[in-house]
Amino acid sequence: MMASQKGTFAGVLLCLVVSMTVALQVSIPQRTYEFARGDNITIPCSFKPKNSINKLVVISWLAEADKPGEPEVSVLTSYSTGELDISDRYEGRASLEQDLAKGVANLKLSSIGLQDNRLFECRVAIPKDDEGQLADTTSLVVLVAPSVPVCKIDGKAEYFQNINLTCQSEEGSPLPTYKWQGYDVRNMPRAPAPRTTDKDGVLSLFNLTMESSGYYVCTSTNKIRSAKCNLTLSVMPPSMALGSTAGIIGGVVVGVLVLLIILIYCCCCRKKKDKAEDYAMGVPEGEEFHDDKPVVNGEVRQTRSKEGDDEDHPPKIVDHRDQYKERSEKDYDDRRSDYDDRRSDYGDRPPKIVDRRDQYKERSEKDYDDRRSDYDDRRSDYDDRRERHDDRRDQDDRYSDRRDRYDRDRVYDERSDGGRYSDRYDEPYDDRDRPPSVPANKPAKPLLL
Repeated sequence: MMASQKGTFAGVLLCLVVSMTVALQVSIPQRTYEFARGDNITIPCSFKPKNSINKLVVISWLAEADKPGEPEVSVLTSYSTGELDISDRYEGRASLEQDLAKGVANLKLSSIGLQDNRLFECRVAIPKDDEGQLADTTSLVVLVAPSVPVCKIDGKAEYFQNINLTCQSEEGSPLPTYKWQGYDVRNMPRAPAPRTTDKDGVLSLFNLTMESSGYYVCTSTNKIRSAKCNLTLSVMPPSMALGSTAGIIGGVVVGVLVLLIILIYCCCCRKKKDKAEDYAMGVPEGEEFHDDKPVVNGEVRQTRSKEGDDEDHPPKIVDHRDQYKERSEKDYDDRRSDYDDRRSDYGDRPPKIVDRRDQYKERSEKDYDDRRSDYDDRRSDYDDRRERHDDRRDQDDRYSDRRDRYDRDRVYDERSDGGRYSDRYDEPYDDRDRPPSVPANKPAKPLLL
């Protein structure tokens, strides 16, 4: 019974082989074809029909869809009648090399690129010959050398930080593989740290130290060739960050400028305040105080600002003490020469003095009494000033001339009644034999004892 079963199975297989030899067979020699980008290639395809002579044979080449689930893309379709349809996508790049008698249906593509990296199918259709293997597929791999990769540092290169060194090529077919190699500061290769990982072009470094600094090279490789990129890693302390350092420097500069402006403002305010205080306390030292306009010979000093002023407000006597201290020797010499000029002037003008004698006679007795009291008040004031000026007795001879003039004024003041002026002017007047007298309104010089 076992023998009979084996015979039956062998018969079925024989029938299948016989049926296949008499049916259509389409085949592509290799499962994968690899070509470099830009090459002109040919993908072979052969077929064997059941009948040697067929009225119609249709040969089609199809390409895998761009996205899964979408229909296949037609490359071209050829008819035994001589017609050839090429899709717009492959127009000018695809053609068919065929020989129906020999069963040849090869696809030819020119200037292949990464867009041709897909599955291709060769299909043959013959009426009344629809059994057997009607189509066959193959994979086209377009080889592209990897582009120069781009190396980057992801993270902060500071002590005790974790960072990633990335390496990536924009293109490459088949997909390139990546490998990192580190070099120390002496450009010597070194083994990676125990926790370092290198996967898919990402080198992970943990707990950075000074020894992590160095030179790193990434190599991108596939079947065609390889490409490299490199970078230099410098691990710094956190305090050496450029942004923090720049911020500190900028803050210090701003602080110094603000402090400088405040100091300048305070100094200017202090100077203005000191100057105001100096003027408030009196005439600043070094500035000359000018006396009132000097009285011209023959004029009467106005002792009261207005007739009928209250006697409780006596005329103000200007204290010339500070003025005398500040005047220089040259000023006194100039004034001495001025008085000498006046003395000579008095000698040349006796008629005018005679006319003024009549003028004095016309003054009333009341006016003389008022002036007498005024001069008495001045005498007491001059006495006080004489005591204050006792310390000047050691001064130079420049005051001798003035002392003589003030002595004559004092004799003049001691005359008791108002008729003294009449007695004085009754005498013959001859100014040539004696020095001219000082005008009546000229203050007497305090006596220097």
